[in-house]
Amino acid sequence: MTPPYTPPKVWTWDKQNGGKFASTNRPVSGATKDVVLPVGKHPLQLYSLATPNGVKVNIMLEELLHAGHKADYDAWLIDISEGDQFGSGFVDINPNSKIPALMDHSTNSSTESSTKQPTRVFESGSILVYLAEKFQTFLPASGPARTEVMNWLFWQMGSAPFLGGGFGHFYAYAPEKFEYPIDRYAMETKRQLDVLDKQLAEHEFIAGSEYSIADMAIWPWYGGLVLGRLYDAAEFLDVSSYKHVLHWAKQLDARPAVKRGYIVNRSFGDGPQLRERHSADDFLPFNL
Repeated sequence: MTPPYTPPKVWTWDKQNGGKFASTNRPVSGATKDVVLPVGKHPLQLYSLATPNGVKVNIMLEELLHAGHKADYDAWLIDISEGDQFGSGFVDINPNSKIPALMDHSTNSSTESSTKQPTRVFESGSILVYLAEKFQTFLPASGPARTEVMNWLFWQMGSAPFLGGGFGHFYAYAPEKFEYPIDRYAMETKRQLDVLDKQLAEHEFIAGSEYSIADMAIWPWYGGLVLGRLYDAAEFLDVSSYKHVLHWAKQLDARPAVKRGYIVNRSFGDGPQLRERHSADDFLPFNL
C-alpha cells in the first residue's frame, strides 16, 4: 500500500511529476523561446488549438461568417504539447500562455493617429464577448436578456475547470487512477450536467429562446461530453440520462458553423482536421 502523502512545508517543482502534459506545465510565467507569430491577410488573427476552449471561438467566428458578417480570419495552430504557448509572440498576446488568443488588426487601421495598435484579446470568454460586441450579435445589447447570457457564460468559465482540470485530468490524463479525486470530480461534473439539464428542459437554448455565445461556450465542453467526445467518459458518467442536454447538444452539432468550427486548428483525435484556416475554401475537402 502506498503511504499517505504528507505535504512539505514549502512546495517545490518536480519536473517529473507525471501526466500527459507534464513536459509543458510549469509554475512560472513568461516566454521560454523567441518565436514571431505569423500574420495572415485578414484583420482577425486567431492563435489556438481545438481543445474545448479553442473550439468556442472557432464556432463564434464561423457563426459570424455564416450570418453574413465581415469576420473572416486566419487561424494558426498553437501546439501546446510542443510548448508553442511559451513562444514570445504568443506570450505577448496572452501572458498566461493559454489558448485561444486573438489579435484584431482592424483597430490599427485608422489614419487619424499613428498610435493606433492592434487589440489583443485573451481568455475564451473575453474573446466571445469582444466579437459579439464588435459585430453586435449573439449577445443582447442590454437588459435582462443580456444578463442571462452573461450568467451562463460565466457559469461555464467557472465550472469547466472542474470538468477539464478536475475530472478530465484525474480520469484521463493523470499517470495513475485514484478513487478519491475521480469520485469528487465525477460528482461535480454530474451536478453540472443536472444544472444544464434542468435549464434546457424549459428553454430551447442555454439562455432562453435565442442562440447565443452562452451556447457556443458551453457546447464544446458539456455538449462534447454527452456526445462521447471527451475523455471516453460518456458511459462512466451515464450521460444518456441527461436527455435535454443530449437533445441540445445534437441540435447544435448539426449547425454548419459548428461543424466547421469543430475542426479548425484540430491536429488530434478522430475525424476531420484542419490545422490552419485562412479562407472558406479550406473546408471544401470536408464537404462542410
